[in-house]
Amino acid sequence: MEKDINELKKIIAKSDRITVLTGAGISAESGVPTFRGSGGIWRNYQVTDVATPQAFARDPELVWEFYNWRRKLISKVTFNPGHKALVELEKHVNDFTLITQNVDGLHREAGNRRFLEIHGNLWVVRCTKCGMLTMDRSQDMGRLPKCTKCGGLLRPNVVWFGESLNPDILGKAIDAARNCELMLIVGTSAIVQPAASLAFKAKAAGAELAEINIERTPQSGQMDFVLTGKAGEILPMLVENYER
Repeated sequence: MEKDINELKKIIAKSDRITVLTGAGISAESGVPTFRGSGGIWRNYQVTDVATPQAFARDPELVWEFYNWRRKLISKVTFNPGHKALVELEKHVNDFTLITQNVDGLHREAGNRRFLEIHGNLWVVRCTKCGMLTMDRSQDMGRLPKCTKCGGLLRPNVVWFGESLNPDILGKAIDAARNCELMLIVGTSAIVQPAASLAFKAKAAGAELAEINIERTPQSGQMDFVLTGKAGEILPMLVENYER
């Protein structure tokens, strides 16, 4: 792997356009739980049962109980060396875009500025009546939080199962994928659409692809580089002694 890291460092150093796609794996290293698979249970509910527009329409109080629990959980964790390495990379790359599937806000907290949160942000709430967006870091928003502007019911500004991604944000993510010279795919299997298509849009446009994940994924065979291990260990190695 050392040879691959050294080769990838050379490519990073000469690349003016880099796009990064991150998923749950980088946040899991900070202690943020993943909710897919066998671990996706909360109070005997499948997470898919409390993270849908239908669930919110049926029982908004239950959904807010779940999201208040998540807020409290995530408020106790912070960014890790992998997040900080991406901040360092952003400083040195002229055209840099970080696309994240995570809603925990850790990239923002770490210091990244050029990022797209394609699944939204747990700490942002949206009024279901007037549409106003508000950043609110409260651990507990209450049972049925209301908009300070119009009194409408608030909801987490995240993309729930069955909802479409924000077309403006998705469009920017697609542009970043098509225009980059190198795409780093970090902590994600990249098999869930539409994020899954971003790597292949980059590849089709001539970019090199580098996967950094705790284990190989179904997409590993399509990658130019596959670095297996923790993002918090590999990413810092890629940006140390950064030279252009």
